[in-house]
Amino acid sequence: MFRLLGLLLGALAVVGMPLFAVLGGISILSWLSSDDPKHRFLRRVAANVLDDKFANSIILVTIPLFVFVGYLMAESKTPSRIVGAASAVLGWMPGGLAIVCVLASAVFTMLTGGSGVTIVAIGGLLYPVLVSQGYPRKFALGLVTTAGAVGLLLPPSPLVLIYCYVTGVHVTKAYAATLWPGLVLAGILSAYSIYVGVKHKVPTTPFHLKTVGREFWRVKWEAFAPVLVLVGLGSGLMELHESAAAAAGYTLFIEVYIYKDLTWKKVLKVAKDAMSLAGAIIIILAMATALTNYIIHLQVPKNMLEWFVAKGMSEMWQFIIVLNIFLFIMGMLMDAFSVLLVALPLLVPLAANFGMHPFYLAVMFLLNLEIAYVTPPVGLNLFIASARFKRPVVDIYRVVLPFVGLLMGGLLLVIFVPSLSSFTVADEVAELRAKAAKLKVAPTEAWALECIQEDRNNLKPCSPEDIETWGADGTKRPDLPGQAGDAGAEEVVSEDDLFDEMMADDDDDDDEGKGGEDAADVEGGGGKAAAAGGGKPSDGDEKDEKKDGDGEDEDLEGGFD
Repeated sequence: MFRLLGLLLGALAVVGMPLFAVLGGISILSWLSSDDPKHRFLRRVAANVLDDKFANSIILVTIPLFVFVGYLMAESKTPSRIVGAASAVLGWMPGGLAIVCVLASAVFTMLTGGSGVTIVAIGGLLYPVLVSQGYPRKFALGLVTTAGAVGLLLPPSPLVLIYCYVTGVHVTKAYAATLWPGLVLAGILSAYSIYVGVKHKVPTTPFHLKTVGREFWRVKWEAFAPVLVLVGLGSGLMELHESAAAAAGYTLFIEVYIYKDLTWKKVLKVAKDAMSLAGAIIIILAMATALTNYIIHLQVPKNMLEWFVAKGMSEMWQFIIVLNIFLFIMGMLMDAFSVLLVALPLLVPLAANFGMHPFYLAVMFLLNLEIAYVTPPVGLNLFIASARFKRPVVDIYRVVLPFVGLLMGGLLLVIFVPSLSSFTVADEVAELRAKAAKLKVAPTEAWALECIQEDRNNLKPCSPEDIETWGADGTKRPDLPGQAGDAGAEEVVSEDDLFDEMMADDDDDDDEGKGGEDAADVEGGGGKAAAAGGGKPSDGDEKDEKKDGDGEDEDLEGGFD
């Protein structure tokens, strides 16, 4: 029965069934068809969706707010103001207008999280201007199709938020780390623009300070929005979700009351569209989290790692090659949000095994996705550009190839120079290591910044030196007091393990008539917790513990909900 339902689900996915329904359906069928009767509960699906990691995540609040900001700017005259200011500053340079296209596209993708939207908004605005100024049509078309790739790495990109949610890394530190590779990529595209401008002798416009001042005065209000976010985060005055709320309220105010580009009727439509997208992202996140719960239960990442190792993959460089090929293929078949939610949970344990830096993985992951978006034959942005500029998609294939080559070059630079994505936390890592050495404890906080962790509650060492000193599991040396793993240390029991024990106990309980006692066992959990911690209590002890089990009742009942 479940196999037939699984085949039906797969068929519906092929014909366009929504991704959240596919993920949720697979998760439900997987748990209900488990070989172990103890696991055939829908509570397994909800566990990671209702706990603090998901339900209380500030990222879930932040995503709709940043999406709303992007939609407000896209529906107003913000694109034309951004282009005007950039042209006034850079128009005097060879290839200046093309550089304007690179920077304006990067900023717009940064704000909206979608390079496809950038092609329509910024590309549609700049393509005819580039052609009229003397740039070759092929170059102009390729540039407006691919320039938005840079923005996925710049703060406050929503894709970086999703990456941080899945991997558990610090959002502000991730933004600081991805910023510099993004700027390097913008520099590569800008250098190519200068080369084309010089080669084709594209005319430039004189630099006039008065014009620069006038254009910047026009865009001053929008320019303050990202500054508000960065200053709030950098100063510590605001958390991520608070800075996003401030940016949303600020943008709404300036677009309606200062620029007056939007009426409240238009704002309501924009809000509806933005929340539809944000809601879709969040429900996909929830279903992907539920499916990840099952994948981890089956130890799929561990089995994948063992398979790759059996095939000879034992070095970091081998894993990087496999990783990039995998991400590139996934990026051509799925949208970026889906790849992050489906593939990243599988890759995190593999990356953790090889001690890969979390921000190194972030830049590779996002850049691969964007390159796949503009690579023939099935890159999504190619079809968006074909529809927007009314050109055959085969023509788009040809014009984007030089830019795909440049983006590939940027990816190789990131791969061969790992410090480009990790130097921003190098000083903090050194300070944390010095502090740990002074206290004679394991530098676990440094490990969290040095390599991606499979379990954020059980931090492990990254380097061979640390592994030799502290052990592969991060336990302390025998000559240091208070080490983890000492005799008599309390065993940590997860909620899922506790649930399994209680369900097994219920199955073995012959006294079916004493439903009140069974309910007390499940709700209180005191007897099982004590047994897991070392020794089963007597009946008298169990009765006493039921009276004091309110805190545990609350935790377990939340899990059952």
